[in-house]
Amino acid sequence: MTSASKTRKAVAATVLAAASTLGSAMAVAAKPTVILVHGAFAESSSWNGVAARLIDQGYPVIAAANPLRGVANDAKYVSDLIEHTPGPIVLVGHSYGGSVITNAVKGSSKVKALVYVAAFAPDIGESAATLAGKFPGGTLGPTLAEPVQLSDGNEDLYIQRDKFAEQFASDVPPAEAALMAATQRPITAAALNEESLDNAWKYVPSWFVYGTGDKNIPEAALKFMADRAGSQKTVSIPGASHVVMTSYPAEVAALISEAAEATNK
Repeated sequence: MTSASKTRKAVAATVLAAASTLGSAMAVAAKPTVILVHGAFAESSSWNGVAARLIDQGYPVIAAANPLRGVANDAKYVSDLIEHTPGPIVLVGHSYGGSVITNAVKGSSKVKALVYVAAFAPDIGESAATLAGKFPGGTLGPTLAEPVQLSDGNEDLYIQRDKFAEQFASDVPPAEAALMAATQRPITAAALNEESLDNAWKYVPSWFVYGTGDKNIPEAALKFMADRAGSQKTVSIPGASHVVMTSYPAEVAALISEAAEATNK
């Protein structure tokens, strides 16, 4: 082999090694996609404060439009998002959205972390309704409006507008809470009573954040679910309402970021 050939071969080997190193570094540095799943009586914009902070940190973010029709139905919708989203993925659920993400993983290796934000983390056979009623303190029932009868025989549930702020978003500025009441998304009564078919928190690491002033899901129930799931970290915010992601976006975004960073370790 000539000297020139040896030189070319050495250069090529160096370039390949550098490319491999760069590729490995990029793989390590790549941030997971965060999929945010809202719950009942909320909608995607309830995540705006959290999403803005995560985007500023370089995370790809998808705020899913949860159909709120039923656990299996809604989980299938999120599963389709997972299938068409490059991994790794951090799934985040608020309230009923926790039941959805628990059933949406379906063993996907893309999902590296679950973050429950004032959310249900049901075991197989449990529903949001049974978990909410497991401990005293929840006051959602009396604040619900007369159900809207649907043509398929189901019922859509809303919170009465004049009771929305106090029940759902007591720590949100009044003007913002009024807007949230006007844009609230209804959930079917069947969805709240539908039993979970999975318990993804048993095989995917989980993180929990909630407020002690939550009137939809009693604090004791939230703590019970976090402890049962073996939460990697649980953040309890004194006095925070059910929409803790809206009233304390910095704290919620920080926990999501912590969960995301753990996926690269």
